[in-house]
Amino acid sequence: MWKIKKLNDLTSLEFYQITKLLIDTFVVEQTRIYHELDANDLIADHVYTEDETTHEVLAYARIFEEADHLTFGRVVTAEQVRGTGLGRKLIEQVLRTCQEKWPDKPIVIEAQIQVADFYQKFGFQKISATFLFNGTPHVKMYYQHHTAQVINA
Repeated sequence: MWKIKKLNDLTSLEFYQITKLLIDTFVVEQTRIYHELDANDLIADHVYTEDETTHEVLAYARIFEEADHLTFGRVVTAEQVRGTGLGRKLIEQVLRTCQEKWPDKPIVIEAQIQVADFYQKFGFQKISATFLFNGTPHVKMYYQHHTAQVINA
């Protein structure tokens, strides 16, 4: 079951589990040194699902408004569920949430270059050259609700 909560609505255990997954993946596994927590956490909708037995967060992303568009990031799945389709389901939930809450706003993301093809399967288009963000190659990508279609990723 997918949960969508503001920071103030997360329990301390949910916050811990989300932060642990993000740090385990983006800081430790990808050996990147950067601030995992930032001011966007305060305004974001936090989208995640957890193991019903252990309450371990298995997939997570955050969505927030930026000027005239939406963005989402910190997209992550736990190592033990990668390759099971949970990442695709997470993006589908993110796009569904964006469509429901902000139907007229386009989405612009900064995707790690190794997952740009994954996002293209959902209708995202590259709109920039590759650039470094927190020491990792990224590309900006654009999505418009009414023109793109979700297909099997």
